[in-house]
Amino acid sequence: MAVRYIPYYPDTLEGQALLDNFVRTQRILKYRENGEIKQHIMRGMPYYEPTLRERVGKNENGNLVMRGDCLSACAYLKDKGQKVDLVYIDPPFASGADYAKKVYVRRNPKIANALKAAEQDLNSDEMRTFEEKMYGDIWDKERYLNWMYENLMAIRSVMSDNASIYVHLDYHIGHYVKILMDEIFGEDNFRNEIIWKRATAHSDAAFFGNNFDTIYFYTKSQIDYVFNTTYQSYDESYLARFSQSDPDGRKWDSGNLTAKGLQGGGYDYVYKGCHSLWRMPLETMKRLDEEGRLHFTKNGGIRSKVYLDELPGMPAQSLWTDINAVNSQAGERVDYVTQKPEALLERIINASSNKGMVVADFFGGSGVTAAVANRLGRRFIHCDVGINSIETTRDRLIKGNAEFDILDINDGVALFRNPAQTMDKLQSLIQGLHTDKTLGKQWAGSISDTKYGNMPVWLPDLKGKSFSRMLDNVLINKIIREDMPDLPDDTKKVIVYYIDIDDEKEIQQFIHDNNDTGVEIELRDLKNVLDNVVMDDKAEFTVAEVQPDGECFKVWQTRIDRFFSDRVDRTIKEFNLKGEQQALKGHKKFVPISISEEGLETIEFLSLDCTTADFTAPWHSSSEILIDRLGYVRQNGKETKKLWDGTINSDERPLRLKIRNICGDETIFGI
Repeated sequence: MAVRYIPYYPDTLEGQALLDNFVRTQRILKYRENGEIKQHIMRGMPYYEPTLRERVGKNENGNLVMRGDCLSACAYLKDKGQKVDLVYIDPPFASGADYAKKVYVRRNPKIANALKAAEQDLNSDEMRTFEEKMYGDIWDKERYLNWMYENLMAIRSVMSDNASIYVHLDYHIGHYVKILMDEIFGEDNFRNEIIWKRATAHSDAAFFGNNFDTIYFYTKSQIDYVFNTTYQSYDESYLARFSQSDPDGRKWDSGNLTAKGLQGGGYDYVYKGCHSLWRMPLETMKRLDEEGRLHFTKNGGIRSKVYLDELPGMPAQSLWTDINAVNSQAGERVDYVTQKPEALLERIINASSNKGMVVADFFGGSGVTAAVANRLGRRFIHCDVGINSIETTRDRLIKGNAEFDILDINDGVALFRNPAQTMDKLQSLIQGLHTDKTLGKQWAGSISDTKYGNMPVWLPDLKGKSFSRMLDNVLINKIIREDMPDLPDDTKKVIVYYIDIDDEKEIQQFIHDNNDTGVEIELRDLKNVLDNVVMDDKAEFTVAEVQPDGECFKVWQTRIDRFFSDRVDRTIKEFNLKGEQQALKGHKKFVPISISEEGLETIEFLSLDCTTADFTAPWHSSSEILIDRLGYVRQNGKETKKLWDGTINSDERPLRLKIRNICGDETIFGI
C-alpha cells in the first residue's frame, strides 16, 4: 500500500488542499465523478517506495527512467524535492484504438552462419512477426477527463516556477483538455496552440482528412519562463526570392539599405554617385563594398546582398509543416507504434529549456524526449507504465551514451506487463469467473458458489481510473451507493478486488457502518491472483574462458545453448491458432510461426553483470548485446553488421546473466 500521501501544493495544510482553481471556477467542465477527483486531490498523491533496478554510469546528473504511472512518479519527485523545468507529454488521445507492438522473431544463430548475409535473404519469409497489445486507448469522455485532470494537477505540482508544459493531443479530446489546462495553469499562461502536420494527406472519404495533431503550450507563470527563438525552414515562395547568385554559386536576395521611413533617421551622404538617406555610416558602406556585399542596380541604386546560407531560418510559427513523422525507413525508428520524431522534440526542448535544465515526459513511450534531452545537454526524467517503453528507452539511451537510473515504482501498475494486458488476462486468471450479462458494465462477471449463488466481481480499472487502484472509503462508498443497487435481487455477496488498500480495518468498519444493501462485501488482493502467472524463462548456457581467433588475449564467453519462454510460446500458439482459424474460413493461406528446438530466435537482448552475484542488487551491465529484428548485433550501444552467433563475451568473469525475450520479459540467471 502507499507509504504516505504527498500534497499537491507545498503550502497545503494536513488533510486540506488549497485549490484556487476549484474555488474560482467551481470546475468549468462538470461531468461524472468530479467529486471523487476533488477528494483524491485533497488527500494528496500516493507515495510508493521505488526499487532501483539498474544504474547506468555514475549518473551524477540524476537522470531517471521510471516505471510507474504519472501520479506515482510525481509523488516520488515531489517527496525528493525534484523540480522539472520543461514537460512534454504525449498521453493517450482517447481515440478508441488499441495499440500493439510488432514482435519480430529473430534469426536462429545456430544456422545464421550458414546463411548468406545478403539483405534480400534477411528480409525473407523466415523472419516472422506478430503483434502484442501494449495499451488500449479506449475511454469514455468523463473517465478520460478525470484522469487527465488528476495527472495535470500532479505534473503542475512538480514544475519549477519558470517551467513550461507541452501537451500533445489530436481532435478526439484536445479541445476539452485545453479547458482543463486553462483551469489548472491559468488562461493567462496559455502561450500557443501548435498545429503539427504529421502526414501529407489522409484518404478520409466522408470528411476532410485529419492529418495534424495539436500541441498545447502553457507556462507556469506569465513572465518568468524560458523561451528561446527557434527557427524552421523557409517555405518555397520565400526561397524563390533568392534567385541571384555569385560566381561561386552562393544564392542571395537584395535588401534595402535606405533609412527612409525608419524611426531615428539615418546617414545622409553620396556613395558612388547615389545620394540617399542610408541606414549605416559611410565606413560601413565602404566595408560592405570591399566584401562584395553590395548590389548596384541598373537604375543606379545600391542594395545589399542577403545570402541565403547566412540566414538562420524563419522564426518558428505555431504551424509546423516542416517536421515529418517517423517513417518505416527512418534511422531513428525503434518500432514503437506512437513514436514521435526527434526533430519535433528538438524544437520544443531548444525553445523552452536551457542546457542543464530538467526535461520530463510522464507518458514517455518510445523515449524520444529523454533521448533528445540527453543529446542537447539537458537532464531528463522518463516515466511510463509499460515495460516495453522502459526497455525501448533504456536501449535508446545506452546508444546515446546517457547515464541514468531505472526505478520501479511499486504502485501496482506493473502487475503484469502493462495495464491493458493485465485487464485482458484477469478474466482467465480469476478462478471461476464467468461472464454475467445480468450485471452492469462496472462488474467483471460473477463467481458461482454453493452457499451464496452468483457472486458479482468488481475489478479496479487499470487502464483508465487511476484512483480506482486505491481502495479507500471514497471508492467503497461509490461501489455501495452507485454500483451495488443495480445488482439482481437474489445477490447475497459481492467480491471487490483491489490493487492497493488505504486502511483495511478502517474500510471494513466503514462497510459495517454504511452498507445497508444487505449484500455481504468480501475484499480480495488482486496481486495474489497475478503471482506466478507467467513462468520465468528458462535457459541453458555454458561459460568458459576462451581466446578469440587471431587475438593474443582471452575473454569470458557465455554461450546460450537453449532458451525457452513460456509466455512467448503461448503467445505464438495463440497467434497460430487464430491464423489457422482464419485460413479455414477461406481468408488466405496461413504459414504458422515455428520456433527451433534451441529457441534462440526468441531472444532480443542479453546482458552480463560482472560486479555482483546478489539478485537483490541493482543491475550493472558489464557487457550487453541487443539483437535487432534482422538479426544484427548492437554491442554495448554500438551498431555492428554482425549476426548474433549465440554468445556474449566479457572481459571479467560474469556473475549474473540477464536475458530479454522478444516480448520484453527479462529473467536474471545466476552463474
